[in-house]
Amino acid sequence: MNSITSAWNRLTGALSGTFVESFALLMSRVALAGIFWRSYQTKVVEGSLLQIDETQYFIFANEFTGLPISPDLAVPLTVYAEFAFPILLLIGLASRFSAAALAVMALVIQIFVFPTWAHFFGWDLTVLALAAIIISRGPGLFSLDALIGRFTGTQKSGGAEPRLA
Repeated sequence: MNSITSAWNRLTGALSGTFVESFALLMSRVALAGIFWRSYQTKVVEGSLLQIDETQYFIFANEFTGLPISPDLAVPLTVYAEFAFPILLLIGLASRFSAAALAVMALVIQIFVFPTWAHFFGWDLTVLALAAIIISRGPGLFSLDALIGRFTGTQKSGGAEPRLA
């Protein structure tokens, strides 16, 4: 039994190291970014970067009627957020802020657009869990945040995330 415990301790020790954690944080950033990037792509003219598909204004006005702001403001805010924050997450720059912004978007969608438990447990909870991981643990070593942290001296020695000053 002691050899099984020892093997288990070695395995969990190796899997809880900084490299593995940073890889898991990278995958969390990619997953969260992917959710919103796919949504962004449905809102722009195919082949363009930021040319908003005019049908989005109709959809926001007629199907997302619970939003507390007008479609004229909600559509561009949504498109620009779904464009910028996933890119920032992928490169690991302002990762905690980006994850928090996407979590706020998810909450707005949950509260004002699809206020059902089925939506919460189907989509929203996944987004919030991924964002919470990134916000609480940081972006990991494979990020511009960590690289900047190393150069500015705000990176914890051996840690996965940069410290705040």
